[in-house]
Amino acid sequence: MRKAVLVPIVAVLFVAATSLTALAAVNVKSLPTATFGSPDPASVTLTGGNFSGLGSTPAIANLTVTGVATYTCTNQGGNAAPGQNPVPANPGSSGPFNLGNSDHNGRGTITSITASVTAPPTPTPQEAGCGGGGSTHWTVTLNTLTATAAHLEITEGSTLVFCRNYTLGGPATGTACP
Repeated sequence: MRKAVLVPIVAVLFVAATSLTALAAVNVKSLPTATFGSPDPASVTLTGGNFSGLGSTPAIANLTVTGVATYTCTNQGGNAAPGQNPVPANPGSSGPFNLGNSDHNGRGTITSITASVTAPPTPTPQEAGCGGGGSTHWTVTLNTLTATAAHLEITEGSTLVFCRNYTLGGPATGTACP
């Protein structure tokens, strides 16, 4: 008799606990899409993310990007040659972007978020791969800045609720964070 009463109570508690967990989950209505090279090669723009189940605490998105810089090496004779070593660019961030969920009954949208890499300090001729057996008689000039990866995090308060990684040449909707 005792066992017959206990089993339904445990079942009801289990259903209630899983229901609360389901209610607390963020639902992705559409994944944000990354466009590398928009508006320029050093940038990544995310658009189109739509989420529900966010609650009334403001959800804040932050997009960070990394990339590379390439350089042209010019010798004392005025001859230019491409540097052989891409150099890591300075990472960039969109800064906080409010999804607007606290005003829209738990629904939030990424309309457009952009972040860009910036040029690092000018590298030495050796760092840029100018050649000449380590010669320092080269002038190093920035050639290109290219964003190659992006990372999106959405938080509510101090809680991470969504995370996505994007790579140049990868799927536009990225991949889930590990």
